Amino acid sequence: MKKILFLAVIGTSLIACQPSSKSAFDLSNAKKEIEAANKNIIKDIISGDSTAAGNDYSKDGKLMGSNMPLISGQKNIASFWGAFSKMGADLTLNTTEVWGDENYITEEGVYEIKAKDGKQLDKGKYIVLWKKEDGKWKLHRDISNTDLALATK
Repeated sequence: MKKILFLAVIGTSLIACQPSSKSAFDLSNAKKEIEAANKNIIKDIISGDSTAAGNDYSKDGKLMGSNMPLISGQKNIASFWGAFSKMGADLTLNTTEVWGDENYITEEGVYEIKAKDGKQLDKGKYIVLWKKEDGKWKLHRDISNTDLALATK
């Protein structure tokens, strides 16, 4: 009986000490990666590199902004960001929360758009569903809503 108990204890210990074949997902590290990706897309947009901005989205990415129709696909998203960059505005993104796993991360945040003279053009909130594609986080679903009231006559 002692031999069986001894073997059971040793066997359990060996199993417990085995390294996991899959490393644990680190959400705090993923948040840093998302924040770095946000800095990259802002750089692409502000510098006028609309192709790079489009490629920051997944192959089947979608952009859903306030007061405009849905924009689908990297090429169409690139066109949108190209037109945006011609305005010469500054865009600020501030991540407030992230949650998810190694395949998809949801980011919640706030944004602000200012003219070069510092005048606020827009501010609001956003949710982005990030997708891991080819080993890199890509914007998959990007939706934002302005906090500003609609202009009335």
